[in-house]
Amino acid sequence: MLKPALLPNQKKQTMPKKQPLKKPTKSFEQTLWETADRLRGTVESSEYKHVVLSLIFLKFVSDKFEQRKRELIAEGQGDYVDMVEFYTMKNVFYLPEEARWSTIRKAAKQDDIAVRIDTALHTVEKNNPALRGALPDNYFSRLGLDVSKLAALIDSINNIDTVADHEQDVVGRVYEYFLGKFAATEGKGGGEFYTPKCVVKLIAEMIEPFRGKIYDPCCGSGGMFVQSVKFVESHRGSKKDISIYGQEYTSTTYKLSKMNLAIRGIAANLGEAPADTFFKDQHPDLKADFIMANPPFNLKEWRAANELTDDPRWAGYEVPPTGNANYAWILHMVSKLSENGVAGFVLANGSMSTNTSGEGLIRRKLIENDLIDCMIAMPGQLFYTTQIPVCLWFITRNKKAQRIEGHSDSSHRDRRGETLFIDARNMGTMIDRTHKELTCDDIAEIARTYHAWRGEAKDGAYQDQPGFCKAATLAEIKANDYVLTPGRYVGAAEIEDDGIPFEQKMTELSQTLYRQMAEAEKLDAVIRRNLEALGYEG
Repeated sequence: MLKPALLPNQKKQTMPKKQPLKKPTKSFEQTLWETADRLRGTVESSEYKHVVLSLIFLKFVSDKFEQRKRELIAEGQGDYVDMVEFYTMKNVFYLPEEARWSTIRKAAKQDDIAVRIDTALHTVEKNNPALRGALPDNYFSRLGLDVSKLAALIDSINNIDTVADHEQDVVGRVYEYFLGKFAATEGKGGGEFYTPKCVVKLIAEMIEPFRGKIYDPCCGSGGMFVQSVKFVESHRGSKKDISIYGQEYTSTTYKLSKMNLAIRGIAANLGEAPADTFFKDQHPDLKADFIMANPPFNLKEWRAANELTDDPRWAGYEVPPTGNANYAWILHMVSKLSENGVAGFVLANGSMSTNTSGEGLIRRKLIENDLIDCMIAMPGQLFYTTQIPVCLWFITRNKKAQRIEGHSDSSHRDRRGETLFIDARNMGTMIDRTHKELTCDDIAEIARTYHAWRGEAKDGAYQDQPGFCKAATLAEIKANDYVLTPGRYVGAAEIEDDGIPFEQKMTELSQTLYRQMAEAEKLDAVIRRNLEALGYEG
């Protein structure tokens, strides 16, 4: 058959080339989990995060070192590429040849690769005082990892660009993801906790740690400190204006925290070694301006019955019970606050209403001493490792009118005898089937409400909002038996009038009910006939 001739100026049509299907891009976290999963069978899954994070750290500091080295060469200072001072001046760790990632990668398939990694980590720590006690000691040699699997792990990590995004909390993000995966695969609901970034950000936006001493008595992987520094920098402050103090009980988590802070050039005093905050307080004389914390939820048997009964931290209060450490954490933090200090911390919801073993008496005393500034009920499903409902406590030593440190144009009003309650349980957005996250708008709305209540001019006038926030007096809290659950105070949200008269609504609802009742009678008759047919007469 003849093809039709082309008209003048008509171009010959060509079929578009078939585009090859793009492979779905794996997320940063998926890549890491697959990397770690290659160790299955040769190392306990609880060790995955420590193996991977140590290598990620080594890759990160190496990438930063190489980046700085290239800068020096580009600036015509190639003669100084092996001078330590030209790296430390930019908060970059200087790495000798044996500690560089390129050296590790070249030897990845050799039988002594575990020893080489341990040597690299030891060399990095020895040459950089900020890392003292931070890195694993002969860890890889002791694990006895299969060489081929370790080589595959190194190859996979080599594909991760650790310095591509300066805003990403690499170590913290990996740590959070791995804890979630361990909780899911091992069926564990507790243990170590990593505070979700949105919760930490909310605490920082609420208490505004612009300058002074910041303390976390159970600092985990250091996420509170990282977010504090990000808060200061995002508000054009300087991290030189803050001093960081912390403590961590678990040795491996203590090391992760030191790594997490060191790679950001954040100076911190985390004590000489990992230690129990209650039995070996490494900052006994500290008076902090800001406390941010996420203590282990409902920690049981934290002390024996005859231990710490006369501890000065409980002076003026009941001794916290042995069966739950929640109120021991609260009193510890109260004892650490400076005269104008403020604390924001996470606790399980039960802490707001419990009367077990003297806890109610401690809470009553805290309220009567006018220390409770704000209580927030949080949405569920925020945490990777537990489904326990949580709340935020905000405690302050001074509710009197005062100028805000770091704000020349703003001040707090006199809030004595008042406590703000916020119910944020309906906030947040699901990010997958099981986890929720507070959005930036959610965080801004909660923080703005708190700041307005404190009388900060920039946040406008405060007003109670039914179903969301309520400023309650001490008398109102007393009338509620000193329970601090926000739902008791904020009430129900107002329902907008839809404009339909009550009589019309009642008529429609009644007609619907009668129809349903008639349908139910028909169904009952059918069921009765069926039963009779089967020989089951009434």
